[in-house]
Amino acid sequence: MSVGASTRWLSDDNSRTLGPRIMKLHRYIDHDLQMTPIDVEVTRPKVKVTVLMNQKSEKPSLSGQRLKTRKRDEKEKYDPSAFRDAIIQGLNETEADLDQVAKFLDVSKLDYRRYADVLFDVLFAGGQLAPGGSILEDPDQSKVCRTDICVFGCEADRNKLKGYFEVFNKLLRRYKYLEKAFEDSVKKLLVFLKGFSDEDQQKLAIILGIIFANGFCKANVLSALFEDHLVKEGISLRFATSMFRSWLEEKDIGSVIKALKVAEIESRLLELFPVTKRSQDAFVTHFTNEGLEAIASFQNKQQSVEVKKDMQKSLEEMMENEDEPKQIVSYLTEYMKKHGLSDSDLVIHVWTTLMAQVEWNKKEELVAEQAIKHLKKYALVLATVARSLDAEMKLLVKIQEYCYDNMAFMKVFQKIIVLLYKTDVVSEDSVLKWYNGGHSVKGKSVFLEQMKPFIEWLQSAEEESEDD
Repeated sequence: MSVGASTRWLSDDNSRTLGPRIMKLHRYIDHDLQMTPIDVEVTRPKVKVTVLMNQKSEKPSLSGQRLKTRKRDEKEKYDPSAFRDAIIQGLNETEADLDQVAKFLDVSKLDYRRYADVLFDVLFAGGQLAPGGSILEDPDQSKVCRTDICVFGCEADRNKLKGYFEVFNKLLRRYKYLEKAFEDSVKKLLVFLKGFSDEDQQKLAIILGIIFANGFCKANVLSALFEDHLVKEGISLRFATSMFRSWLEEKDIGSVIKALKVAEIESRLLELFPVTKRSQDAFVTHFTNEGLEAIASFQNKQQSVEVKKDMQKSLEEMMENEDEPKQIVSYLTEYMKKHGLSDSDLVIHVWTTLMAQVEWNKKEELVAEQAIKHLKKYALVLATVARSLDAEMKLLVKIQEYCYDNMAFMKVFQKIIVLLYKTDVVSEDSVLKWYNGGHSVKGKSVFLEQMKPFIEWLQSAEEESEDD
C-alpha cells in the first residue's frame, strides 16, 4: 500500500486519533528525499509501520575530477634571466635620466625580493654577474644582456657617481627589505674586484666611499679586501686608498673610525699591504703621500694601542711567574725604547695590570694592608713609567678614579699616595698640582679631605726649606 493510499483510508471517524501520527510520518518521509518508498499497514487501533529500506545513497566519488589550484599556491618558475631582461629594458627606456631611473625602480612591479642579487648586479655592473665578475651572456644573440645605465657605465667622476648613490638611497628607503641583499651584493663585488677593469674598480671605490660615509652599508663587508689574492696583487691597497679618499670627502675621520670599530676591523688596516711590504712605516708613508694624513694618524694611534696591549700581556705573564721587579723594569725600559714609547704612554697600563693581579679583600681594614704591601713590592716598576710630571699626574688621577670605583679603597687613597711619595714614584710638585686643581671630579671632596694633612705637611716642609 502506498503512503498516499493509507492517508486516504484514514479519513473515517478514528482519523482524529491516528491522523497526527500518520501525517507526522508522512512529512518525515517527504522531507528526507534520500529515503526509499515504504509500505504502511494500518490496523485499528494501532498503526504498524514497516520500513523496508532506510539508508542513504552513496555520495558521488571525486576520483577522476581535476581540482582547481588557488592562484596564491602556484609557484612561479625561477627565471633570473627574464627579470634581468625586464630591468635592462626599463633602464634603457629612461635614456640615462637618473630621476627617471629612480622612478622606474619605484613603480616597477617586478619581484625585487626574489631577484635582489640580479637587481644589484645590473645597477652596479650593467648585467648579471657570473662567478669571477664577468657579465653573463644569453645564447640568444638578439637579446640585450647588458646596459650602460649603471655605476660601471658612468664616468669616474665623484659628482656623477653620487647621482647613482641617490638611486640606491631612494630604492633602499622605499624597499627596506633590500638592505641585507644590498650588503651581500657589495661584498660579492669586492670579492670579484680582480675581474673588473682598473677603471671600474675606481668607480666602485668612489661610490662605496659615499655609501659607507652615509651609513647605507656596514663596513664589515670590507673584510673581503683582506683576501690573499687581492692583497698580493696590490688591488686591496689601491682600492682602499680611493675609497677612503671618497669617504673623507663626504665625512670626517670620526665617521671612518666609528664604522671600522663597529665592524671590528680597525686593527687590520696593515693587512691591506702585501706581506713583503707590510710595515708601520710603509703604511704611514703611503697614506701621507696620498694626502690621507688622517688615515696615517689613525693607524699610528691604533698601532700604539696594539703595542700597549702586547706589553700588558707580557707584564701579566711576568707577574704570574713571580719575576723579580728588576727584571720587569729591564723589560719595560727596553720595550719603551724599541717602540718609541714615553712613560706617559704606558703608566696607566702598568697601574691597571699591577692592580688586576690581586684578588682584593672586601674589608677596608684588611685591603689597606694588602694594597700597601703589594704596591711597595712593585714601586720600582711604577717609578720606571712615571719619570715625567705628565706621567705622574696621569698616575695620580688614575689612582683617584680607581679608589672611587672600588669602594673598599675609598679610605686607602691617602695611604697609597704617601707610599708612592716616599718611594719616589710621585714627586712633591705632582702631588701639590693634583691637590690644587689637577684632580678628577670622582670622589673629589672625600679625597681632598683625606689628603689635607699631608698637603699641609708638604707645604710647611717647603716653607722651612725656603727659610733654610
